[in-house]
Amino acid sequence: MGKVYTRTGDEGTTSLVGGSRVAKDDLRVEAYGTVDELTSLVGLVADQVRLLGVPAMAELYGWLKQTQQVLFVVQTVLATEDEAMLERLPQVAPGQVVALEERIDKLSQQLPPLKAFVLPGGPVAAAQCHVARTVCRRAERRVVSLRRTSEVPAEVGQYLNRLSDFLFVVARWIVVGTGGDENFWQAT
Repeated sequence: MGKVYTRTGDEGTTSLVGGSRVAKDDLRVEAYGTVDELTSLVGLVADQVRLLGVPAMAELYGWLKQTQQVLFVVQTVLATEDEAMLERLPQVAPGQVVALEERIDKLSQQLPPLKAFVLPGGPVAAAQCHVARTVCRRAERRVVSLRRTSEVPAEVGQYLNRLSDFLFVVARWIVVGTGGDENFWQAT
């Protein structure tokens, strides 16, 4: 196996898919880098869910691992500037957005209605899920910025938007599913 380091980024540039070089603070790099951070957090949440040892969480674990797969596609799309090359790569399919909506609906049916804002917390899996949700929102903002100057498939933004909702519902579902009490904001 080759070396992990290449030294090609020592001067503050990096390669996109296809080989073109851009500054490491380029909007495109910011967007896919934030999705990379999100992918890592979703993996952390998945492992925390598995550690809960609650049988009802097995399906959720699978969904989270699938989410990582889709997020890797999102990263690849965002890291690809060349439109011809982009057409040959996997894409976020509209059905993947719909699948998130269906999962949100399925989990939401098992939750009490919201009457106030939920404050992040609960078991570590739920708290980490809230952190992932906030990073997902940041990734979505980075994609919105990138879309002002570059073509980004609409499904990328739609997926990230829906994913943050999914992560919010998952965090609530974990708290409720482990017998915890949700922490609601109270006006003082």
